[in-house]
Amino acid sequence: MSTMFRSLASYNYRLWFIGALVSGAGMWMQTTAQSWVVLTELSDGDASAVGITMALQFAPQLLLVPVTGWVADRFDRRKPLLVTQILLALLAGAVGFMLLSGVMTLPLMYVLAAALGVLTAFDNPARQAFVSDLVAYQNMSNAVALNAASFNLARLVGPALAGVLIVAVGTGWVFLINAASFLVLIAVLVLIRVRELNPRTPFGRATGLADGFRYVAGRSDLMVTFLLVFAVGAIAMNFPIIASTMALEFGEGADGFGLMNTFLAIGSLFGALLTARRPKARIRVAMWAAVLYAVAAGASAFMPSYWLYVSTLAFTGFAVVTIFATSNGVVQTTSAPEVRGRVLALYMAMSMGGTAAGAPVIGFVAAHGGPRTAIVAGAAVVFLVFLVMVGWLFATGRVTRRAGYRFRLKLDDGPRVPTEYTASPKEAAAAVAAPAVASSTPASPSASAPTPASAPAAVSPQVPRAGALAGAED
Repeated sequence: MSTMFRSLASYNYRLWFIGALVSGAGMWMQTTAQSWVVLTELSDGDASAVGITMALQFAPQLLLVPVTGWVADRFDRRKPLLVTQILLALLAGAVGFMLLSGVMTLPLMYVLAAALGVLTAFDNPARQAFVSDLVAYQNMSNAVALNAASFNLARLVGPALAGVLIVAVGTGWVFLINAASFLVLIAVLVLIRVRELNPRTPFGRATGLADGFRYVAGRSDLMVTFLLVFAVGAIAMNFPIIASTMALEFGEGADGFGLMNTFLAIGSLFGALLTARRPKARIRVAMWAAVLYAVAAGASAFMPSYWLYVSTLAFTGFAVVTIFATSNGVVQTTSAPEVRGRVLALYMAMSMGGTAAGAPVIGFVAAHGGPRTAIVAGAAVVFLVFLVMVGWLFATGRVTRRAGYRFRLKLDDGPRVPTEYTASPKEAAAAVAAPAVASSTPASPSASAPTPASAPAAVSPQVPRAGALAGAED
């Protein structure tokens, strides 16, 4: 099997990929229908109402992060996932019946969006961390990228199909179809071979809800990654607000709105597949993708026609999924297994919480200054975060001059702590190594991954160091 698809050699991961693809397509259909029904049926074209709906849907990701991450680490992840899939199916079915019966109102949609957010808050960390249970460590970054490919392949199909169905049969049926799509993922979770799942890492001393916060606080590389994810989540993940208002500006209906999502997904799919080809996730890739996003989004704001605007969305989608897939890979492959669920919950909180924080702002700007103004402002914010990350590289000594060269630089954007250890996250955070000093002579193998003096004695010498797993490249 090719390098790009190597994780699919696992039976369990193949099942998961298929189930996630079907369920993801249904969720994208629902997301498209929800934005459209709020904008055109429940609020009479008010973009702020769409923003409030999205904020209520994503706010629980931020508010519940300590509990949701703890659940993902504490329990067999299949069981929480089964519960969330069943409840999400019931909720989608309820919304569908309310729309078909004509009893849906905007305040009621707000309540249901908040309920969806609570369920998703528990579903996402367990879903993301479950990938580490399905594949070997060396394939984890590839599996994360293929997850992103599945997500965006679903985005490619879901919104376009939703646009057709909204016109043909109405929004209520879109929600009902999404409810049925959850049955596939439920079946997958039942059919997975439990004996082939990776053994769970014991909690050890990392049993508290706050251990994930303390661990991330000691990892500056994760903190800047989370900053980028928060900014892109606040701007790019509020695409339905921008796209729906741009569709109205160009005089397009639901089908034109769905096509915008499809073009975005085409670029996203290519971004995910290219990320899957890389042997490991690196922060520098996410940084350059942030530059691409700022340029592509900024250019889209000045497109005079619908088709020119749509053509830029492929580049925007490529950049966004590269940022998220790479950042997710960095988090998955460099976080200690015993706190991975809590770290991923923080990651999802930054992504979805950023969306919740940005949605009302983007909706307000789009409603009062126009969607083009909102696009330009978002592009500027993402570029500013890129500049902050460049400053972080220099401030932490990760950019050094290559020995023997005056102008040739060397970049080390990898973590400075062991990727696996048996100590508590608090002790591991204290073990973050000081920036390495460039030497004019080659370092010995033992010196290439020094053990900090404050590192916990429980670290096994056979455990690979972060420098060995994510070392610098020229």
